[in-house]
Amino acid sequence: MSDIGIIIVSHSKNIAQGAMDLISEVAKDVAISYVGGREDGGIGTSFDQVQEIVDVNPKDVLFAFYDLGSAGMNIEMVAEFSDKEILLMKLPIIEASYTAAALIQAGVDKEAIIQQLKELEIKK
Repeated sequence: MSDIGIIIVSHSKNIAQGAMDLISEVAKDVAISYVGGREDGGIGTSFDQVQEIVDVNPKDVLFAFYDLGSAGMNIEMVAEFSDKEILLMKLPIIEASYTAAALIQAGVDKEAIIQQLKELEIKK
């Protein structure tokens, strides 16, 4: 089994749960932890919640997918304090997390996954 896991951080509980629902169809053996929204049920993200999903994920290498800027900032801050290798993926949250999970499930190595995910990059 792969040494790579996934974290998903969304401002919305429904987006995070929906991503997880999709991914679980193709990647039952991939370690995925996720959070959506604030603890009070509102829209947003928090450092503490991101820290928790990083800590509970058993893998030492994590692809991190997020929906909006402050979610990415919280992941970056958590990464500074973590011993895990956290790769912040600036890609569409649903398509990229689904693709990464399917590739991890198939046993593809980290560098090959990164190369394939580059195809999903949004160029402005």
